[in-house]
Amino acid sequence: MDCQKTISKETSYTGVGLHTGNKTTVNFKPAPVNSGVRFVRTDLPGKPGITANILAAVDAPRRTTLRSGEVEVHTVEHILAALAGLGLDNLIIEVNANEVPEIDGSSLPFTRMLADCGIVEQEEAKRYGQITKPIYISENGTYIAAFPADEFRISFTIDYDHSYLQTQFASFSITPDIFEKEIAGARTFCLERESKALQAQGLGKGASFQNTVVVGDKGVVKGELRFKNEFVRHKILDLMGDLFLLGSPLKAQIIASRSGHSLNIKLVQKIKEAIKDSRKAHLTLPSQPDSGEELLDIEDIQKILPHRYPFLLVDKIVEIEENKRIVGIKNVTINEPFFSGHFPGRPIMPGVLIIEALAQAAGVLMLKKTENRGKLAYLAAINKVKLRKPVVPGDQLRLDIKVSKLRSKTGKIESRALVKGKVVAEAELIFSLVEA
Repeated sequence: MDCQKTISKETSYTGVGLHTGNKTTVNFKPAPVNSGVRFVRTDLPGKPGITANILAAVDAPRRTTLRSGEVEVHTVEHILAALAGLGLDNLIIEVNANEVPEIDGSSLPFTRMLADCGIVEQEEAKRYGQITKPIYISENGTYIAAFPADEFRISFTIDYDHSYLQTQFASFSITPDIFEKEIAGARTFCLERESKALQAQGLGKGASFQNTVVVGDKGVVKGELRFKNEFVRHKILDLMGDLFLLGSPLKAQIIASRSGHSLNIKLVQKIKEAIKDSRKAHLTLPSQPDSGEELLDIEDIQKILPHRYPFLLVDKIVEIEENKRIVGIKNVTINEPFFSGHFPGRPIMPGVLIIEALAQAAGVLMLKKTENRGKLAYLAAINKVKLRKPVVPGDQLRLDIKVSKLRSKTGKIESRALVKGKVVAEAELIFSLVEA
């Protein structure tokens, strides 16, 4: 079994953001299974987080940006490429500004930093994705395509109207060793003739010859290339970082020509949309062993429930029987905002929030019906509450909901929350449906 991976201890680095010029410290921390990768803004009240997922990706020039509400983290692609290259699945990444620090313009320092921490296998199978049909996107003479394969391979071509930087091609079957030796060290680059225009747009405030390869008409302005075709290798690095936002390592052959972050993100979005449109989809994500098949993901849930960070407490739905029952999953991680105060040094999930998670799962069942879309499910009463065991970081709550009574405007629900098959909380919930 290919297991999920995290790091064995914390590590940090302080540097300057490539585009904002802000001084930033990034702190990498281990995270429990199935929690994924989450950026946490430690400089903001409540330390809000953003999951490294395609749902958080927003359009931004010359970089990959994640946003949740008003919270942003910029230029995450080099760190995400390092995680992809090392095969890391679960990590907390704390930053104290709105952009991660740049080091030398590549992923190599991050790759070595994380590898030096020690990479540990976790007791849960890695969740691979596999495409079953070709997926293709083309825009303005650029294209990117994904084809079914039993490995992860990227082939990339760049072609610039430039006297020095013209056509380059590279193709690699990606493994941790190949990534570190052939891809991780490739640095970001900029045409000298573009630099003033970029700075006029407010970009590249932290750029220097130490973290950016500047290309003039006759060659590299300062320093030497690490690879003869370093530019196309960096495009492969960027693409790996963007593909990490799918949330599952992908087995496919990717062929790209002149693609950038915007087109890369659209490819990931197209794969994600295919999953939602049909469960025969282009990409099938194997279910977690003890959770059943994923029927509704977080994006589906957000279309049903009005709740948002930090109060959305259901990550996915794995079982639905209309008007009868529903089962949801809530992954409890150390970066939940309530743990900072409940309790310092002994994090325990508040019982009222476990009940709220149960209520939200029940809300999905009630509001998923076509006639109830757009309504709100108000919690009218809570009866027979029992809190049996503490819930701590690393636990996965299984939210088991059964309908006792369901009418057009009210509902009575029997609910249980379980961790590893043992009941940790239970309650009888009564809802009232109202217009939004």
